[in-house]
Amino acid sequence: MKADVIIVGAGLAGIITATELLNQNKKVLLIDRDVEEELGGLAKWAFGGMFFVNTKHQRRNGIKDSIDLAMKDWFSYANFPKEEYWGKKWAEQYIHLCTDHAYHWLRQQGLDFFRVLNWVERGLNQDGNSVPRFHMVWGTGWELVRVLNQKLLQHPQNHNLQLLYQHRVTDLLGNAEGVRGVAGVDERTQTEFEARADIVVVATGGINGSIEKVRKHWYKPWGTPPEIILNGAHKFALGDLHEATEKIKGSVVNLEKQWNYAAGIRHYKPRKKDHGLSLVPPKSALWLNYQGKRMGPNPLVTAYDTRFLVERICQEPKKYSWQLLNRKIAFKEFAISGSEHNEAFRDKKFFPFVKNVLLGNKKLVNKILDECEDMIAADTLEELVDKMNVLQGNQDVHLDYVKQAVRAYDQAIDQGTPYQDQQLQRIAHARQWRGDKVRTCNMQKIGDPTAGPFIAIREFILSRKSLGGIQTDLQCRVLTLADPEGFQEPIPGLYAVGEAAGFGGGGMHGYRSLEGTFLGGCVITARVAAAAIDDKKLA
Repeated sequence: MKADVIIVGAGLAGIITATELLNQNKKVLLIDRDVEEELGGLAKWAFGGMFFVNTKHQRRNGIKDSIDLAMKDWFSYANFPKEEYWGKKWAEQYIHLCTDHAYHWLRQQGLDFFRVLNWVERGLNQDGNSVPRFHMVWGTGWELVRVLNQKLLQHPQNHNLQLLYQHRVTDLLGNAEGVRGVAGVDERTQTEFEARADIVVVATGGINGSIEKVRKHWYKPWGTPPEIILNGAHKFALGDLHEATEKIKGSVVNLEKQWNYAAGIRHYKPRKKDHGLSLVPPKSALWLNYQGKRMGPNPLVTAYDTRFLVERICQEPKKYSWQLLNRKIAFKEFAISGSEHNEAFRDKKFFPFVKNVLLGNKKLVNKILDECEDMIAADTLEELVDKMNVLQGNQDVHLDYVKQAVRAYDQAIDQGTPYQDQQLQRIAHARQWRGDKVRTCNMQKIGDPTAGPFIAIREFILSRKSLGGIQTDLQCRVLTLADPEGFQEPIPGLYAVGEAAGFGGGGMHGYRSLEGTFLGGCVITARVAAAAIDDKKLA
């Protein structure tokens, strides 16, 4: 098999790269390990939020944003190590390119974003997003992938496109002096194959689909990895091409920097081993440790610092947690990230979506209570704690701890403003933004007898994104290992895009993402790589 360009991986970054190369009349061979129905990869299951700067959507909401402000927020939150070079350069490049070459470009493809933005990752110990920047694709990642798949498959030059499914690429043909193809296994027939091209683009995602690799590269200051880590990544994001790049002396960096989530529950109909769902943790719920003690001294509240949530849970002897709430809070605040459990938003049904926001998503709460073992309800705390211990198979949860946590929190609400409890302070802060106000209870007591029954959610760490990856320059060209003097050079013919490249440069996020930069990073790296292959530059 021969082509001008081989792209390995048909996720979001891969299909955009292929489409852009067809625009250049290149002959493209797109190889993916999954089946044809999964063209577009994990993005199809994503909620579809993207980070952009100073957009029309922001200005319509009265949000004043700028490149300088976004740069300050990004570098504060990323907390880059001093020695990081390409990650910092890519962060700057993303901020400068994202609005013109992702926001406007996606709208030109026929996509649009919901009128109200989400305000996530506001920062805790490091400043985060000082303004809302999370633009949600109207239709979720499902619509994003549908539209972009259609652009690829119905391209006027699609006679130049060859798609191979169920093919696992394991090796790069060549060395640090140049790559001229790939090799692997056709998993339909279990026969080996080779494909040749002057240029190879790696778009295979990160390593977080391999829980073994997540454990191997676990951030050492956090101690041993949790006993249970659920899988929220693509099942084929296994790092095969990371290893192949290392074999030819290419640079792979920052694999210990991962963007995992603190509130994972088991999927009630798993499509892969240890399949997990990523909750949007209710802000008004009490976050308890494995014994039922309220997590502290800083209470855990979502939308401020996702990394802190994971870090704090991993400081416990047993690295999982509980959230305690009641049915009233659940109806208002309970949500699951992604397209699968946001049908009204996914299907672009505006009024049903608004109804769910205003009146609560009772259907989803009842579904998860009925079908997922990790969410349980009871009329009394005594009964609830008994169920929690039965579920876990031990007597770790203590009723006294749970009662104390509920009593202290409810009393803090009774004391009124100014609130002394930091969780209540953050709820009050979040409710100042209308996107959060409609989805967050107004100082709702846990023990309110009219708001029952009580609900407990057992939550595990969920593997999600690799912030590190194959190191590239600003044209997405894969770099060699640094020599003793620190010198690196591009490997001729080899590019990396999307999560495979740590969304840019092998790690443009540092230790933390401002969110929305994953799908956005796939769009930007794909378009940058395609332009570079055509000897052009996005400006």
